[in-house]
Amino acid sequence: MHDRANNPPTAATPSADGAPADPAPAQLRMIPIPRLAAHGRWRVEAMRSLNEPMLLWFTRGQGRITVSGVTRGYGPHNAIFLPAGVMHGFDVSSHVFGTAVFFGAARGLPLPETPLHLRIRDQQPQAELTGILDNIHRELEGGRPGYDRAAGHHLGLLGVWIERQVAAQDGAPAPDAAARLVARFTALVERDFRSGLGVADYAAALGVTPTHLTRVCRQCCGRSAHEIVQDRVLFEARKLLKETDLPVGEVSRALGFTTAAYFTRAFQNAVGKTPSAFRRGA
Repeated sequence: MHDRANNPPTAATPSADGAPADPAPAQLRMIPIPRLAAHGRWRVEAMRSLNEPMLLWFTRGQGRITVSGVTRGYGPHNAIFLPAGVMHGFDVSSHVFGTAVFFGAARGLPLPETPLHLRIRDQQPQAELTGILDNIHRELEGGRPGYDRAAGHHLGLLGVWIERQVAAQDGAPAPDAAARLVARFTALVERDFRSGLGVADYAAALGVTPTHLTRVCRQCCGRSAHEIVQDRVLFEARKLLKETDLPVGEVSRALGFTTAAYFTRAFQNAVGKTPSAFRRGA
C-alpha cells in the first residue's frame, strides 16, 4: 500500500512495530461454519491467519477458498486443515454448512505442518470424521467431569484421521512453481504486513520483479499482489477497531501507515466507512 512506512523486513514480532500482541490460542472449540461470518463476512473472506491450527469440514454447499495464495473450489465432504500462521480466506454463502474445529494450543499433537485440502469421497472416512466431531462436541457441551481430557483424546483421534487421509491420498501432484512462489509471498506478507512494505519490497525479497509476482498471484488466486497485501492489512485494521480500544492513530501506526489521515482514506475507500464509523457500527 502506498504512503505506508517502508521499513526493512523484520521478524514481525508485535512489540517491534507497536501492534498489540496476538492472544494466546484459546482452548479447543467447535463452531458451525455459518456462525463464523455472523459478525461480518470480512471475518472469513478477507486474507488473515490464526495463531492456532484449524480444520474446516464442509458438509453442504460450495464455494472458493484461498490458502497460501492459491484459490480452489470446495464442496461437500471437503476437509481443509490449516496450520497456525497460514494466510487464508474463503467465501461462505447461506447454503454452506459444516464445522470449524479450532485446536487451541493443539495439546502437542503431531499435526501436519503444511495446509491440506482433502476431498473425502468414501462414506467410511466421512462417517469416521462425523463420529469424532460428534464426540468432541458432546464432551465440550456436556460439562461432565474430565470433559476437557476426554475432548483432548478425541482430538488426538482427529489428528490420526487426518494422517490416514493424507496417506490414502498420497501421490497428489506437487505444487507448481507459481503456487510455490505465491506461498512464499503470502508467508512473507503474513510475517511483515505490519511493517508498511509494498509489493516491490516483497518482490525484491523473493528475487522476482513486481510484474512477475503480480502475474503469478492473479494466476493462482485471481488477485494482484497489491490486493493480497491490502486485504491482509485491512482485515487486521477491522479486527483492531472492533476488538480493541486503540485510537485510530495508534491502529494506523501499528499497521505501518505514515499518517492517520492516509489510513482513514485507504480504509474508507476499501470498506466504505471511516475507521471511526466502522468502530461505532461494530
